[in-house]
Amino acid sequence: MKILIVDDSRAMRRIIQRTLRQAGFTGLEVLEAGDGVEALELARDARPDLILSDWHMPRMSGLEFKRALNAAGLGIPFGFVTSENTHEMRQLAEEAGADFLLAKPFTPEDMSLALEAFVA
Repeated sequence: MKILIVDDSRAMRRIIQRTLRQAGFTGLEVLEAGDGVEALELARDARPDLILSDWHMPRMSGLEFKRALNAAGLGIPFGFVTSENTHEMRQLAEEAGADFLLAKPFTPEDMSLALEAFVA
């Protein structure tokens, strides 16, 4: 399974990868992008099976990235991994078609619950 992790913080991308391993998800091919612009190009070219994206990023936010995926007809399962956990943000994520929103900080158990329907 191929997962695209999108976050402007390299450290956070590493934390997400480590948490995936701790949650028992092994054998994953992990792609990384530092913002939505880079991620959109990767998503078009590599066609990941799942995208985990931060909300706040330079050049193109996570929400703008999700909307661009929708406009391009790329129906890739998508979840936000973000510190944004307000009702309004959850509603915006849902309206954009996000499959879940995982709030930071998160545990391996949180990650497992959020991804169990998407990662075999």
